[in-house]
Amino acid sequence: MYHRITVGSLVGAVALSTLMIPATAQADDSSGDIRITAVVVNGGKDIVLGTTDVKTFTIAVTATDDSGIKVGDTFPVLWHTRFPNGETYGLVIPEDIAGRCASQDSTTTTCTYTLKMNPRIDPQDNTTAGTWTVRAHVLANDGDYLTKDSAAKAKVLRNSRLTVNAAPEPVKKNKTITVTGALTRANWETYKYAGYTKQPVKLQFKKKGTSTYQTLKTVATDSKGNLKTTTKATADGYFRYAFAGTSTTPAVASAADYVDVQ
Repeated sequence: MYHRITVGSLVGAVALSTLMIPATAQADDSSGDIRITAVVVNGGKDIVLGTTDVKTFTIAVTATDDSGIKVGDTFPVLWHTRFPNGETYGLVIPEDIAGRCASQDSTTTTCTYTLKMNPRIDPQDNTTAGTWTVRAHVLANDGDYLTKDSAAKAKVLRNSRLTVNAAPEPVKKNKTITVTGALTRANWETYKYAGYTKQPVKLQFKKKGTSTYQTLKTVATDSKGNLKTTTKATADGYFRYAFAGTSTTPAVASAADYVDVQ
């Protein structure tokens, strides 16, 4: 597997190697009273990948120890699956393992790391969509240390797209209109968008002059991700489709399609 990494020092490289030991031996390891108090991935938001654009995000690790935290030896990696032979399937490493560190006081420091995910390299394939794990290592000035195998969880999702078209327009009041659309999502194996099949999608309407969408009905995508349903045209307004998302795919709403009712 290919991974981008800029190792700032030999010490950092050695420390990183201790974090990526074989799966059979990996477990929480600690000495002393050092603690990890917070790990925040991507500012608390899901990491959403399409088919081409590289996603840049951060992992912030906050640790505390009575002697203070040693800067340059605190770092995370983001991983998805470990096999019994020690191989990691889905692995992202900070570009600079030194990070950017800021001390809150004499005992507590937050180090923030920049990472990048390339949808054509890092997810490996579609099976890694969903929950990933942060493994974090921290070191104190007095030699206390903590390596936490599951310091935090993060979602890495396949980007979704949703379209809508209401026709005919304009239309006579109380006549039937047909609302079509399509729900697609990124495929990390073909690097194209493909239909997301058999998914519930809400048809919503916002009357002209109001600010809130009302759900009219729920429609399921077909075997190609397409949507089609009918409804009555009762007033001027905007139609859209809205998808709530799944464990592997983010929520998305289509752009609005305005219908003039005469």
